[in-house]
Amino acid sequence: MSSLVPPAPAPALPALLTTVLPALESLTTALGIPRTVLASDEEIEYAWKDLPRELREIPAPLRGELVARMCVAVSTGLFDSAMNYIWNAAILQLRAKIRNFGVPIVAQILQSDFEERNLVELQDSRLLELSLKLNIVNEDGFFFLDQCRDVRNNFSAAHPTIGTINDREFTTFLNRCVRYALADASSPRGVDIGAFISAVKGARFNSSQNDVWVQRLSETHDAQRQMLIIMVHGIYCDPNTSEPSRLNALDICGALNSGFTASLRSELVHKHSEYAAKGDEPRHTASLQFFERLGLLINLNESEQHAIFYRAIERLWTVHNGMNNFYSEPPFAERLLELSKQSAIPETIQDQFVQVVMCCVIGNGYGVCRAAVSSYEQLIRSFSPREVALMIGLAATPATTLSRRISSHLSCSQRFKQSLTLIDPASVPSSVRATYDYYTR
Repeated sequence: MSSLVPPAPAPALPALLTTVLPALESLTTALGIPRTVLASDEEIEYAWKDLPRELREIPAPLRGELVARMCVAVSTGLFDSAMNYIWNAAILQLRAKIRNFGVPIVAQILQSDFEERNLVELQDSRLLELSLKLNIVNEDGFFFLDQCRDVRNNFSAAHPTIGTINDREFTTFLNRCVRYALADASSPRGVDIGAFISAVKGARFNSSQNDVWVQRLSETHDAQRQMLIIMVHGIYCDPNTSEPSRLNALDICGALNSGFTASLRSELVHKHSEYAAKGDEPRHTASLQFFERLGLLINLNESEQHAIFYRAIERLWTVHNGMNNFYSEPPFAERLLELSKQSAIPETIQDQFVQVVMCCVIGNGYGVCRAAVSSYEQLIRSFSPREVALMIGLAATPATTLSRRISSHLSCSQRFKQSLTLIDPASVPSSVRATYDYYTR
């Protein structure tokens, strides 16, 4: 049983009542100005009381000079200065995250020149937009930090102000800077797009090479990972792509597909649909195979799934009725079993599916392919109630291939009865219960 990790202790800040606050009174008196030009003692006390909770969320390496200056400014009621210090700390951290992501990789993503100089000179608004694009901040973070930018420009000591803020407004500002920029010291590293594409299109990956690229894609942010997976899908579907490159693409995607986001799955289906809409048959066919190989059939519509299952069923049936079927059936049976685990069998193909599986499992007058029986039995155990009804109904209908085999060969009849034992009686619909009872007696 896992235990909760206790939160880091909050920094212990000194009390102000007997030190700073009386000094503020003396200072304003000496200058001959009203005490009200500074934040009140109560506002300072409340802001100071809230500071430790916010500072606790900032990793120790980021509690540097600017954070210290912010604390000093809060202690004297200079919320406008404190706001500027913590904002600058947030901006520096966002720059550091982009730098860690990789300035050359940012240039690839932006498809324009982008160097360290450009990063340093980037206006705060543009920096936030770039951070959002790189997924260094999410949409919520961008929204709240952009609000902070506007508040900082109009109410902080960075520029002549249009008003003042109180302790609660400052604490909200601080919380957003901490939460969306400073709280997480880690940052994703970008993937060199050119090097990645060259590697995928190059020679067949060895295991170490594959592991390196899988790790790099795992460590980058969702937006770049999605972009690269979509590019890999395009490489796989290109008729001019070599087989080693296609296998490289499958290796990468196969290692990552359990973590595919809903957005990525949607984008893959969109690209797949685009091939169909444009009548690009080679790419559409390759894309179908891509979805099959990665176990993503459930993301396709029923007509697409029908086409895939139809092809697998037809191939199994052709092999079953061909020469040496006892030796050639297993891989085709295994393929159909693999597809059935990805998605329910479309109703439009269930009749053919049940007939082929049952004919293969009971065999013919010469016997059955024993090496494929395990696959057939797994398929039968997973029959839906409708498929169970079809199985029993096909056996009881004289014109079907299944019925003719059962009535013509005792061995087929016996194997059919054995197949019925694989079905949970509770899955047998009432419409075929009498026929089921007849065969199982």
